[in-house]
Amino acid sequence: MRAAVAEGVNAPLSLIERDVPDPGAGEVLVKVTACGVCYSDLNLLQGKYAFARFPVIPGHEVTGVVTAVGDGVTFPEVGTTVGAQFLYDSCGHCNYCVRGEQILCPRKRITGVVTDGGYAEYAVFKAGFVTPLPSGLDPVQAAPLMCAGITAYNGLRHAGATPNSRVAVIGAGGIGTLAIRYAVAMGARVAVVGRSRRGEDAAKAMGAELYVSTDESPAAETLKTWDGGADVILNAAPSSTAAAETLGGLAPDGTLILCGYSAYPLSLPVQPMVLNRLRVMASPSGSPHDLRDTLAFSAQHQILPAITAITLDEAPETLDAMAAGRARGGRGVITFA
Repeated sequence: MRAAVAEGVNAPLSLIERDVPDPGAGEVLVKVTACGVCYSDLNLLQGKYAFARFPVIPGHEVTGVVTAVGDGVTFPEVGTTVGAQFLYDSCGHCNYCVRGEQILCPRKRITGVVTDGGYAEYAVFKAGFVTPLPSGLDPVQAAPLMCAGITAYNGLRHAGATPNSRVAVIGAGGIGTLAIRYAVAMGARVAVVGRSRRGEDAAKAMGAELYVSTDESPAAETLKTWDGGADVILNAAPSSTAAAETLGGLAPDGTLILCGYSAYPLSLPVQPMVLNRLRVMASPSGSPHDLRDTLAFSAQHQILPAITAITLDEAPETLDAMAAGRARGGRGVITFA
């Protein structure tokens, strides 16, 4: 099989031939249909994950078809179309795992970072950590839902987004665009925060009622005039500063949730937080049950991301464009014939 391998930090991807792996006990072999190219893959190559293990095949936004199963596997069956996510597996016995919150397991392993992922024609995954795709979801377009989708949907749920709540989304990239569409489908009122007016028409087309350009006015001040402020602010931008500067736009009892961040420390004004009972939290993707919910909601409301289909050979070029801020045309998704 063909695969792209990350040999180390700041090293180019190597396109190689490798034997198709065999699934072990409790594992499934998946013939990969598609794999999204995520900014986390770029973080891996840039050395931002101290726990990474090289060499490794990147990719954690994977869809494909189960072609073989290891000992003890009765589900999913051969022939099932599945998705594999950021979370590869967990210990299975800690307090978080037994509650179904495997994403919080201290011994969790991350797909495409410490174990081989989807930049390959075939990949092996743990049977309990792949999720069958609902009917109606195209497996190529659905690939980014395995990370960007679950991060946005789960973030909104944990932050308390409800029908008629006011939800502001900072940034309208991969996660942000899905967060806007999910929030609208949940029945929330939505505002979008961007640097310029360039994204206003697209945001309004997705159902946003308010667009805030930070080039024209501070986001916090504008959001505060939106019937008293946002109940939820979801930061999808790769900037901790942008999140902190928007905190003042929360209504009392509001929540700022970080789905995007940068290396800079998060500096927050304590007194307004105390006086208004504000909360700040983060959302690290999700557990298998969260992915199942994300895919079901996406299928029900036909929420799929805009993508650009690419070949495995084009993956290095796509990552270079992302690093240089030149990525355009929707999330890059590697497809395999």
